[in-house]
Amino acid sequence: MPNKIDVLARICPQMKAVLAREDELAGDANDTSAGFAQMRENYVAGRAWWNEGAPSMAAVADDVVAGPFGDIPVRRYDPTGAATAAVNGKGEVQPAIIYVHGGGFVLGSLDTHDRICRILAERAGVPVVAVDYRLSPEAQYPSAVQEVAAVADFLHREGAAWGIDGERLAFAGDSGGAHLNLAATLYLRNEGGGAAFVKCLLLFYGWFGLTDSASMRLLGGPWDGLAEEDWRFYLNLYAADPAALATEPYANLFLNDLTHDVPACYIAAAEFDPLRDDSACLAAICEQYGIPYRHEVFEGVIHAFLHYTKMLDAANDALEHGATFYRETLGLA
Repeated sequence: MPNKIDVLARICPQMKAVLAREDELAGDANDTSAGFAQMRENYVAGRAWWNEGAPSMAAVADDVVAGPFGDIPVRRYDPTGAATAAVNGKGEVQPAIIYVHGGGFVLGSLDTHDRICRILAERAGVPVVAVDYRLSPEAQYPSAVQEVAAVADFLHREGAAWGIDGERLAFAGDSGGAHLNLAATLYLRNEGGGAAFVKCLLLFYGWFGLTDSASMRLLGGPWDGLAEEDWRFYLNLYAADPAALATEPYANLFLNDLTHDVPACYIAAAEFDPLRDDSACLAAICEQYGIPYRHEVFEGVIHAFLHYTKMLDAANDALEHGATFYRETLGLA
């Protein structure tokens, strides 16, 4: 598509340094022409260094939750030991955050987002449960939505076994994970008997359903792997009929009635992200209908910036601000 902004000339110095480091670590990790199998290898290799030196937790445990298509791997982060103590009858159950990783529904795992989860758990001061939903194209829409909803439903019903208060849950996620957070909340609200136990959503640069926008027209390229042909690549893997996603309520989330029963939303966007206007649209809906929210656009950065906490102040600020919004919303501040 013509008429693109010269993003690389406008990003901040720290973001330029991050991209240079990314080239050293993984080369063309965003090159969709390599195919999803090679991209997964590149993604894992590229994220390994960025995940080093993450905060220590009182306890970390890998587990599974029974889902609609089989067991769903999860990783539990207990930053203070309070949840572990509750399991042993030595304290109260804790509110918790369910983290859903990004990667265009095709990439990502518990390991690629480990540092993000640890930082969020440390800053929020509560357990984080990360979800390893099945990726596309092996599993396609709406399976990821249903699996994320299944983990939330399990924690709502059975969370006490892990020291978690099932009535005080929240979602957090980046990119495709942010999408799945809101989609799963709406799925639970519409088809799962209600989602009142989901008190807060931390949505980092998500896609929420727009098929065209000013930011999509102006932004996206090889630096972020979100040019138009890249976007088509991901959607073609995510759904058997990608054209139909525009009419599917758990893909095009703006088809849902967002005037009621939507949790408080922290909505973080990147200035030079083609998905920036999705966040702006959701924030405008929250403003119109009195949904508590905070909308931030982090200047000088591109999509997926949350991974780069080792070098990028904006990444640390976004996690800190999201954790603060979460604590204020749940009355933990």
